[in-house]
Amino acid sequence: MSGREQEAGATPQGRGPGAGLLAALLGAVGIGPVLIYGLSATSDLVIADLGITEAQFGLFATVCFASAAVGNASLARLSDRLSDRVLMCLIFLLAAAALGLAAVPGGYMLVLVAAGISGLAQSFPNGVTNRILLQRVPARRRIGWAGIKQSGVQASQLTASLAFPAVAVWIGWRGASLLGVLLALGLMALTLHVLRQVPPLAVSPATDRTMDTSPGPGPGPEPGPLKESATPMSHPRLPGVVWALTFFGFLNGLGVQATNVYLPLFAVRELEFSLLAGGLTAAAAGAIGVAARVGWGRVMSMGASAPKLLLVLSMMALTGAGTFLAAGITGWAVLLWLAVALHGASALGVSVVIMGALLRSIPAERMASASGIATAGMFAGFTLGPLVMGLLIGATGGFQAGWIAAASTYTGCVVLSGVLVARGRRIRGG
Repeated sequence: MSGREQEAGATPQGRGPGAGLLAALLGAVGIGPVLIYGLSATSDLVIADLGITEAQFGLFATVCFASAAVGNASLARLSDRLSDRVLMCLIFLLAAAALGLAAVPGGYMLVLVAAGISGLAQSFPNGVTNRILLQRVPARRRIGWAGIKQSGVQASQLTASLAFPAVAVWIGWRGASLLGVLLALGLMALTLHVLRQVPPLAVSPATDRTMDTSPGPGPGPEPGPLKESATPMSHPRLPGVVWALTFFGFLNGLGVQATNVYLPLFAVRELEFSLLAGGLTAAAAGAIGVAARVGWGRVMSMGASAPKLLLVLSMMALTGAGTFLAAGITGWAVLLWLAVALHGASALGVSVVIMGALLRSIPAERMASASGIATAGMFAGFTLGPLVMGLLIGATGGFQAGWIAAASTYTGCVVLSGVLVARGRRIRGG
């Protein structure tokens, strides 16, 4: 292999990682939440069509993310033993099944089951895509790619928030869900093709095992290519950084999905937006979230401290929650759009910082399980956030209490990230 080929990540068996692999990773991360974001974007229509309350609507997200949290926690170690191809196929097939089931006119409970299946589709993406990054992408490109592939969730939010309302006007929200099945199957075909074309690198990934430092030097050469999935002989206890990131993800997740799920409904009910305009608020948050995750990923790739970035993002998210509250009180649309921008740029960017910290500190053979635990924390927050917001809306008849609750969770994030920053300084100070 030439020096240029090794730098590009090429292998004797296939091409180096390129746009195709990145698209596959992006699709794997983003396909699972398409159903929930689509339902959220058409929430006023779905609530009326199914004859349900706001709290019952919130259960779609609760069931989805509870299923994802349980799946991430319980299947994390199993993921270390399954191949990349098997896990990626499971992701797309489960997502297709969820979207197809939601398209069947069977009432509220059937959509609830579909939401649970869509949650299972979100049990594997972070672990397997992180492992693919470690084993198939050169070290210098990994964290930057992590930022792009983690933006798949917000790309999903953007796409679903635009497509579902537009298609719903034509063939209903169930018809929009049915079209999503074709998207999932198409992405699966692309992924299988790309994984055959881009085998693991003939090098062993290195990690620096710290949360504050930049990624270590590039990996050294090995005699031959890595296997697609390393199966560890034992599972020692996960390092403390994983649990700290898990708890942070839980707190942030509470506010993130409380906002994401009810943002279009808030715009329609409180600021008198149309259904399409309400969907645009979520689409805007998703678009900004895509840019934020790519941008914060680049900042991480330049060696920025993960705890310090989390502190900055927490403070921005707290400001955003306060701005949502102010928008509801005043009825000013400009405040709503400002809050959407703050939400997209901050809370929606946290995932890439968490995954970047894991890429720096966890070896490839344990990446799926560590990522699964951290992701389970995020999904536990995603589970409770919409449920609490829905109950508060139903109990008070408005959104003010919900925005105050969201601000409280971000306050917890500020405190925790501040503790992590202080701890890092003490460790560096000896």
